[in-house]
Amino acid sequence: MKKNRANTILLLLPWCIIFIIFWLYPLLYTGFLSLNSYDSITNENNFIGLANYEKMFIDPLFWKALANTSIFTLGTVPFTVAIALGLATLLNSKAVKFKEFFRASFFAPAITSVVVISLIFTNLYAKNGYINKILETLGLPASNLGWLSDPSTALPAIMLMDIWSACGYYMIIFLAAMQTIPQSLYDSAVLMGAKPFLVLRKITIPMIKSSLVFVLVINVIKSFQIFMEIYVMTKGGPLYSTTTLVYMVFTNAFEKSDSMGYAAAIAYFLFFLLLILSFIQLKLIKNK
Repeated sequence: MKKNRANTILLLLPWCIIFIIFWLYPLLYTGFLSLNSYDSITNENNFIGLANYEKMFIDPLFWKALANTSIFTLGTVPFTVAIALGLATLLNSKAVKFKEFFRASFFAPAITSVVVISLIFTNLYAKNGYINKILETLGLPASNLGWLSDPSTALPAIMLMDIWSACGYYMIIFLAAMQTIPQSLYDSAVLMGAKPFLVLRKITIPMIKSSLVFVLVINVIKSFQIFMEIYVMTKGGPLYSTTTLVYMVFTNAFEKSDSMGYAAAIAYFLFFLLLILSFIQLKLIKNK
């Protein structure tokens, strides 16, 4: 018995060490920093209590970043999930040919560097980019400043890019779940004259519920943590129209020497916000 217990502890030890070093310690240290005023140049650290959190809630830029992040999440998650579910349904159908080609094509953006995708779309969205040229050719209104240089279009442009790049990844998850559904259920539905939308609502979605929950939770977390696209494409501009919470954490932590504690406070707020949102999603979907 003691030998089995020792073997169990020995097998768990590497994971526990990694967990403590790379997750628990940073989490606790971030909480400590959020209660201090830390200068990264002089290495001075002074305890100030909840002053960073008070500053956060009266900072107009924080509320702007929270609004941008919320808009980004609400504007991308439903469309990404819906498109991914639709593509998976089509590719799970026997009527579609060249399935392997389409699967690889839709999944390709998911394995492409975010930096590369962001640079490509930066050129596409430019004032003299292909998107404006195509719109002008078709006689449609184009952006005079460039889609990323206009405060009214910068965030929606990044949202469209994110939907395009992410739906293929979630499509593969849905497709894998759909292929575990017994074909006899679909055959019975066809014999009963069920329409495709009814089959999707009554058979497919209930049978892939666990995958749907996983995609929703992961997608919300990913959307609230949007950073690299913002850093590469707009640097939070123009006029802070694309500044998000994570980008605000980055700028305060690494571009301002005396704001590490403030950045830690924002990071802690985001951590608990995502924790609450994930719990609410799981609870609502479970009850439904």
